[in-house]
Amino acid sequence: MSTLTTCSPASSTQGRRIEYITPRANLHHDGDGYTLELEMPGVAKDGVEITVEDGKLTLTGRRAEDQSFGRPVYRERSQNEYRRVFDLDPSIDTDKITASMSQGLLTVRLQKSEAVKPRKITVA
Repeated sequence: MSTLTTCSPASSTQGRRIEYITPRANLHHDGDGYTLELEMPGVAKDGVEITVEDGKLTLTGRRAEDQSFGRPVYRERSQNEYRRVFDLDPSIDTDKITASMSQGLLTVRLQKSEAVKPRKITVA
């Protein structure tokens, strides 16, 4: 599959290094495009940011602040944000990208452009 590839789970902003969690992803293909699923437990719909720029699809998920139960004594869960970047194939129509979030699973639908879809030509 050469359409989408992952890169840069971490990046830096203004000289400060920010660490992200790379969410697990599944990618499905059908005749009309691709469906991308990413696991982002604890992220609500309003905590998701999706951008398309320079042929890259960037998905970021921010969890709500944890309830304070007092001073942490032991912690295994990370508080970092989720982030994953995919290179978009030129056949993807970026105006038709849609997304939904349900129970920690972000689903992104990537439609192929009509110009690259197979079509049947009738002979006159």
